[in-house]
Amino acid sequence: MHRPRGETELMAKQLFGTDGIRGVAGTPPLDPNTVTALGVALGDDLQRRDLAHKPVLVGMDTRESGPAIAAQLAAGLARSGVRVEFAGVITTPGVAYITRTEGYAAGVMISASHNPFADNGIKVFGQSGYKLPDAEEHEIEEEIFRILPDLRAGAQPALLEPTVTPDGYLFSLLRALPAKLKGMKVVLDCGNGAASSLAPALFEAAGAEVIAISNKPDGRNINLNCGALHLEGLRAKVLESGADAGVAFDGDADRCMMTSGSGKLIDGDTILLIAARLLQKNGHLPGNVVVSTVMSNLGLEKALARLGIAMLRTAVGDKYVLEEMIRRNAPLGGEQSGHIIFSKHATTGDGMLTGLSVLAACVSEGKSLDELAAGLTVYPQLLRNIRVRERVPLAELPGTTEAIAEGERQMAGSGRVLVRYSGTEPLLRVMVEGAEQQQIEAVAENIIAAIRAELG
Repeated sequence: MHRPRGETELMAKQLFGTDGIRGVAGTPPLDPNTVTALGVALGDDLQRRDLAHKPVLVGMDTRESGPAIAAQLAAGLARSGVRVEFAGVITTPGVAYITRTEGYAAGVMISASHNPFADNGIKVFGQSGYKLPDAEEHEIEEEIFRILPDLRAGAQPALLEPTVTPDGYLFSLLRALPAKLKGMKVVLDCGNGAASSLAPALFEAAGAEVIAISNKPDGRNINLNCGALHLEGLRAKVLESGADAGVAFDGDADRCMMTSGSGKLIDGDTILLIAARLLQKNGHLPGNVVVSTVMSNLGLEKALARLGIAMLRTAVGDKYVLEEMIRRNAPLGGEQSGHIIFSKHATTGDGMLTGLSVLAACVSEGKSLDELAAGLTVYPQLLRNIRVRERVPLAELPGTTEAIAEGERQMAGSGRVLVRYSGTEPLLRVMVEGAEQQQIEAVAENIIAAIRAELG
């Protein structure tokens, strides 16, 4: 079975998933000892690469567990002779940008993205601002496991005081805009996360009239019935206020989802189509290529094809999208979930940049968001998550493999079947997509039955 780039490497790692290390704060792998060991291992890695004379930048979202994890990580880095500079609450793309442009050896973002507040995570960026490649993550993992048996984290280290501001990063986003947002009324759902104070000020500086909601984090309300995964409140506020559009961020603001003035959902696939059209029109889409993942809707692939644009698919994870973008010299890539990468301006998905860019396109084209989003026919897509005790390779599940093959035969080129393990949770995901709802439901249920028969 063909695997998109990145998927084989992912299965070989134990701590790092598609987006760093993630789990319940205070328990493995986010217990004090493992977090400290990660700091030591990262510091040792920087020593080997002759980068330990430069500091490491650390930032976090608004979860109550963030400050303690930042302190534990800094203590581990200090054991390896590496100094930390702390940015406090900041977005993931903010950490990536500052790491790349202000001379840091590495950057670390403490966040579990869209997960509930009890979870947290650690994302590591190299000095280039790119997420670490799989091979380097694997090396750091091996070092963590080597260190852990003899490590004693000791008393809780002192909490860090912020010394780094996001000003340069925010100015870079404003400079990237082709048009100011003057005359636009926008609702921002900040998800009670990292964008809570940054996004309203930024969008106002870009010229928009801003209505901010879910922008009062208390450490526990991040993503709670708000943000990029819960768009009901955003949609209602857009319709109630007569706004031109709404933008919702996830916890660390590396992605966004949008609603138009009419309340229509604008997801990552729609944003990719809008951006691709504009880049192609302005002669900024070399090779007529856009990169997305196996989760992007077949409707996007067909809409791009009508424009003469090829869509390349990768494994889920914006790091894999970016790797393929670099290989293909593609300026645009992203995920249905709202991670959009504009490689001219960023090294990772950036929700605030994405929202600003789409709204600026409305201004420069003189069109509403509904008009810009026209032309995308979304194929029915059914997704089921099955909780598993262990990740048995699919190749070792003959009944499941046969059910998948049978589903692909039934779709006969008019749809897609995708079965994959989650990179961040103990789940096996089954996705079936096609023109007929009844058919995709039947195919999905057959595959799910086979999985349950073999995995219990």
